[in-house]
Amino acid sequence: MDPRIDLTLNVFKVFGLAALSFIGALLWTPLLTNFLYKHKMWRKAARTEAADGTKTPMFNALHKERETTVPRMGGLLIWITTGGLAFGLYALSGLTDISLFDKLNFVSRNQTWLPLVTLLAAALLGLCDDVIQVYGRGSYRGGGMGLRQRIVLVLVIAALGAYWFHFRLGWDTLYLPGVGDITIGLWYLPLFVITMLAMFAGGVIDGLDGLAGGVYAAMFAAYGGIAFFQNQLDIAAFCAVVLGALLAFLWFNIPPARFYLGETGMLGLTTGITVVAFLTNSVAVLPIIAFLPAVEIFSVLLQFASKRWRGKKIFLIAPIHHHFEALGWPAYKVTMRFWVVGVMCAITGMVIALIGK
Repeated sequence: MDPRIDLTLNVFKVFGLAALSFIGALLWTPLLTNFLYKHKMWRKAARTEAADGTKTPMFNALHKERETTVPRMGGLLIWITTGGLAFGLYALSGLTDISLFDKLNFVSRNQTWLPLVTLLAAALLGLCDDVIQVYGRGSYRGGGMGLRQRIVLVLVIAALGAYWFHFRLGWDTLYLPGVGDITIGLWYLPLFVITMLAMFAGGVIDGLDGLAGGVYAAMFAAYGGIAFFQNQLDIAAFCAVVLGALLAFLWFNIPPARFYLGETGMLGLTTGITVVAFLTNSVAVLPIIAFLPAVEIFSVLLQFASKRWRGKKIFLIAPIHHHFEALGWPAYKVTMRFWVVGVMCAITGMVIALIGK
């Protein structure tokens, strides 16, 4: 086949699936929102304490009303759209002789089974947590799983992923841009687990209308670009489908948000992007591409440490996006400025990854 035709088909596959995901998600969002509002899928009581047990009066003043009137579980839009497209095209490819479906099918054992299964499994666990929070049960303040329970669940997912990468796929190297592959042997296991835990912790960025959706859209776009230039077209298509669904989510999540991602969205996205980073052998640039989630969790850790050992806070509210909000920045200004930073970090990380190759 003419290389130009092949490139055109590859571009069509990735961008076409992104558009298809976006349109499909937009079309079924009214069904989702009607369900969430009909069944009042929001917290029945706002959180009054932080994870360390201290009171949060400033946070409550800013967000109490929204927390108890806006549904959670908006992440359903992302993973149901992604899973529906993935298995729908996979089935059409196998059941028909239409070459278009063969081309668009992006489910492959060596590229997308891992991120797809990880995203869906983690999202389902997150959905359970959201349901517990909605009905005000669980050990967490305000309802839901406790922090330790969530960490244990993520540890299980991370351990299974680490085992699969190292013992089933034989991965034992870390690629550093400009240096090359470095053999790390069994250290690959804790690297994978720590990375997924860190990404899970970075989920605290889901705190303002449109914030997390925009930041993760930039991250999946960056890894989609990396995968495309590595000729891992199915991974690129997977990222494009998640991106399309995220953009549809943003259509309804910009202020005033119709729903929030919830744990079902954040758990799926954070674990899914981790697996994609390792599959593209580009985990070294993940701290750049995911700079904002890293800053968010770092601000929380600094705040906890300062309150415990110094007896006073560094930020008015942690994570840091709430600090800017407490300073008087309108929420939309915080969100849009974080979007700008997120996009630039995603572009920078992608360029470093590609130049390094």
